Amino acid sequence: MASAAEQMAANLSWGAFGKATDLRQRIFFTIGLLIVYRLGTYIPVPGIDGQALREFMAQAGQGLGGMLNLFTGGAISRMGIFALGIMPYISASIIVQLLGTMYEPWKNLRKEGEQGRKKLNQYTRYGTVALALFQGYGIAVSLQAGGLAHTPGAFFIASCVITLVGGTMFLMWLGEQITARGIGNGISLIIFVGIVAEIPAALAQFFAQGRSGALSTPVILGVILMVIVVITFVVFMERALRKINIQYPRRQVGMKVYDAGSSHLPIKVNPAGVIPAIFASSILLLPTTVSTFAGGSTNPVMSWLAANLGYGQPLHMLFLVAMIVFFSYFYTLNVSFKVDDVADNLKNQNGFVPGIRPGKKTEEYLEYVVNRILVLGSAYLTAVVLLPEFLISRVGIPFYFGGTSLLIVVSVTMDTIQQIQSHLLAHQYEGLIEKSQLRGRKRTGAPKAPARR
Repeated sequence: MASAAEQMAANLSWGAFGKATDLRQRIFFTIGLLIVYRLGTYIPVPGIDGQALREFMAQAGQGLGGMLNLFTGGAISRMGIFALGIMPYISASIIVQLLGTMYEPWKNLRKEGEQGRKKLNQYTRYGTVALALFQGYGIAVSLQAGGLAHTPGAFFIASCVITLVGGTMFLMWLGEQITARGIGNGISLIIFVGIVAEIPAALAQFFAQGRSGALSTPVILGVILMVIVVITFVVFMERALRKINIQYPRRQVGMKVYDAGSSHLPIKVNPAGVIPAIFASSILLLPTTVSTFAGGSTNPVMSWLAANLGYGQPLHMLFLVAMIVFFSYFYTLNVSFKVDDVADNLKNQNGFVPGIRPGKKTEEYLEYVVNRILVLGSAYLTAVVLLPEFLISRVGIPFYFGGTSLLIVVSVTMDTIQQIQSHLLAHQYEGLIEKSQLRGRKRTGAPKAPARR
């Protein structure tokens, strides 16, 4: 039998959406900021030779340059002010979260609640500035060495670094504003919009290759079928749950006695969502961003990075698999599903898993279950990210049909729709509460009829 929340969700309509003014304002606010982001990808960094840059990106477009383009919404190919994208912020978040599990003072900050979280967010911003400065300086020097600057010199490097760092900090602010005052996760939506905006051009390029004979008809049909299968598989796995039975004993609160009841604790097969794929890709982009623009450099380190960590290389695939598995476990156990917090909450609510003692034993049981689930979850993420992209690197079709891009688009879409439904349900509950209060006032405020004798 469907619950009350499920019945209300089934009754959601455009009429309910039209009445939810707060939700509409959040959606329009989010769309407005995302439009600002897209406009910024077309504003170029000063001093860049546009023709030379287009020729260079045409050569690097299917390699790591395609990966950079994927996460910057095409800004890197145009060298826009958002060319660094949001990747420095994501990399800084990874570093802060890793140190938060190992560095004792930051461990204590995580236990302080909201104040500790604000302090760690401040450290993340400082780390974002440092990484953006490093990457921006590397790109500026590489652009100058590659002959892509109109007037090489210290002034060009300074202006390029300031512009790129400022663009990244503005994007970080946009993402935080969307999360706080809009709908959905701001950082994920920025990456999502960047991918979706470039899909029409990728489709045009894909079908142009078919018309020119570069791709045969069976290959085109196979790629379309692969995209449909991957989307279906991602939706199925993102909705898959492992339910743990929870029992609540009979209890008395004040003068009320509550009967014993049962519920379930849902654990997603992939609790971390799309975060491990984004984290793994951002880590691989960190050392190789500079090597892309220094492709003609004789530096042995840059040459080794370009040759071995380039897209489609065996070492790139190996690092990608290792980091996806690591971040699946790390992000789940430390952020999205902290077993110690869940066990404490169950204990405080007098809930328990049948046959398992509350407290430490429940925590150990939940950790055992989550670790087993993540074997399947991390394998699913690895398969979705690697298999289509392995075929793409061999066939040579546009980068936007890869597993990472499809995973991000599908996961972010599902998460945003779920948040919209949650806001609509909350609006309906508020309406029901207001109606019940008005009815109560009418009953108490109405004059009583005189009693008959």
